[in-house]
Amino acid sequence: MSKIVVDLNEKEGSQTVAPLESYKPPSNRRRFVKILGIFVGLLVFIVAAAGIAGFFYWRYLQTTPQYSLALLVDASRRNDQALVKELVDTDAVIEDFVPQITDKAVELYGRGLAPEVIKRIASAAAPVMPVVKERARAELPGILRRKTKQFEKVPFFVMAAGADRYLDIVVEGDRAVVSSKRKDIQLELTMKKNGDLWQIVGLKDEMLAKRIAERIGQQIIALVRQRGANAVDRAGRRIGVKNLGDLLKKAEELIK
Repeated sequence: MSKIVVDLNEKEGSQTVAPLESYKPPSNRRRFVKILGIFVGLLVFIVAAAGIAGFFYWRYLQTTPQYSLALLVDASRRNDQALVKELVDTDAVIEDFVPQITDKAVELYGRGLAPEVIKRIASAAAPVMPVVKERARAELPGILRRKTKQFEKVPFFVMAAGADRYLDIVVEGDRAVVSSKRKDIQLELTMKKNGDLWQIVGLKDEMLAKRIAERIGQQIIALVRQRGANAVDRAGRRIGVKNLGDLLKKAEELIK
């Protein structure tokens, strides 16, 4: 007959359960590391999002008139004439500016004359227009330096991004009109989109137009006072106008 032996000292289970008193909650250090990780992740996300937004904003800014103006100010400051020529359509600016000079000439020397007479004189004075254009062309670099000098100490990014603080910029299609918000600064530019940049194609400056009109008018008046048609023609050639004597006679006949 077989015998069954029971070992009363044998453990009833292979696993033991730790007493409740031995449980330890997560340490404060582990909790801090977890929170710090979440914070760093959020910070990286915000910085990345801001960087992407900033990149696209900067790309957009490069297509605006104010960015081209900031480039012009910087080019004038560095005397980069190649970039200035790229940003300023000199011929277009002159064509836009010459009528301002002739209008001022009419104000100065055409008072009391009928509009029809003024039109005929303007037509007869066509040979003088090249001289007027050359005077305006000679003045243009100085105008640009004076107009941009006030912004030379402003950082480039501030000029490009914060232009709306000191400039009114009205964009209509591929053209824009830029004027100063300050009443003590006379500035009105017309710009036209040219590829990725905007070119200055027009300039309004009443004081300069008046000064050029006065200068040319005074020279012609001085020539009239000289004796003899030959003397007038010789003096006319000095300012670039051929047959000035005939031109002045024609003008005299128109106002009789």
